[in-house]
Amino acid sequence: MSNSFAGKRIVFGVTGSIAAFKVAGWVSALAKEEALVDVVMTEAAAKFVAPLTFASLSGRPVFEDMFSAEQEGGISHIGLSREADCILIAPATAKTIARLAYGLADDLLTTTVLAARIPVIICPAMNVQMYEHPATFNNLKILRKFGYHIIEPDSGLMACGEEGSGRLPEWEQVAEYVLRQILSQDLAGQKVLVTAGPTREPYDPVRFISNRSSGKMGFALARTAFRRGAEVTLISGPTAQQPPAGVECVNITTALEMHQAVMERYEDKSIIIKAAAVSDFRCATQSDEKIKKNRSSLVMELEQNPDILKELGRICDHNRQLLIGFAAESSNIEEEGRKKLLDKELDLIAVNDISSASAGFEVDNNQITLIDSFQVVKLLHTSKLQTADLIWDHVVSNEMLKTDRP
Repeated sequence: MSNSFAGKRIVFGVTGSIAAFKVAGWVSALAKEEALVDVVMTEAAAKFVAPLTFASLSGRPVFEDMFSAEQEGGISHIGLSREADCILIAPATAKTIARLAYGLADDLLTTTVLAARIPVIICPAMNVQMYEHPATFNNLKILRKFGYHIIEPDSGLMACGEEGSGRLPEWEQVAEYVLRQILSQDLAGQKVLVTAGPTREPYDPVRFISNRSSGKMGFALARTAFRRGAEVTLISGPTAQQPPAGVECVNITTALEMHQAVMERYEDKSIIIKAAAVSDFRCATQSDEKIKKNRSSLVMELEQNPDILKELGRICDHNRQLLIGFAAESSNIEEEGRKKLLDKELDLIAVNDISSASAGFEVDNNQITLIDSFQVVKLLHTSKLQTADLIWDHVVSNEMLKTDRP
């Protein structure tokens, strides 16, 4: 998370579900990220997990009872909601969801939510039959109308032995939605298209030509853009990266598939950022059968793939679309970057210095130099997630966002 939660105050509501055991880890993760976590437990929640557990994990007192939770002359439910950045309820049972939908304020958690003027995020967790019941469906619909943010549960085998929707998602996914509510939304209203990862060009049914791209930089750009309020589409070649929460993901394999996917989606985007390492060449012919290794030599004829970035530079509307390219260079960073900026008609290029073993392909850090028509900015050598935020900071602070958006 690159300490995105540091200093943020979160009211964490825990209700009476077996999944309460799971969210103990969430509270621990938030505390490690230096967030201030005030846990509010319902009476039923305390029967599943002892309040002392959450107090130990958060390092702060746990709130249970509305009348015994007064602090320094103030009423807890008012103070909690006024001082926090958001309220996260997980797990949220069908009972709690129903009470919130009808405005019942009969315990500390529901009164805190009712008094809140901050984002409220709800993670339903219950038996599949309860989750799919029309009453629960209608109650969640009401909460959405109130402006509460509902995170859809996962599907799978549950503690009751049944299988279906109703499982609490993993924290890594939920955290992204929480960050979207508590961080600056300086990309709100932007439609962002990001490409990531390598492409693979097969020459027989089991082998292919590719490159060392891990996709980490492109995924980091998509993830941080979502956190900052953008609507994000990510087109990616084969990687081991997990799809970012809240992001539309399009999986491709070859450069021609990447070209088609980009051309089908770029027109309504306000920001296009090409971080993928697309193969320059593909095999002119592909064997239908596996090529045997008993040959003394193998000669392959290659043909050029489309230059997607250059084509975008030529056809996109620069009055309303911001086009950002990536380049990997090992020397003459500024000179090579400026050449590509002009040749491909870009608004901004991010040149990745791959001369160091601690930056570039297959590692977690990058050393990026940003070049546009007016300036050259060398970013800190830091994690790819932090680098992504620095790139967005540069775009926002230099007023590069186009006002005439599609």
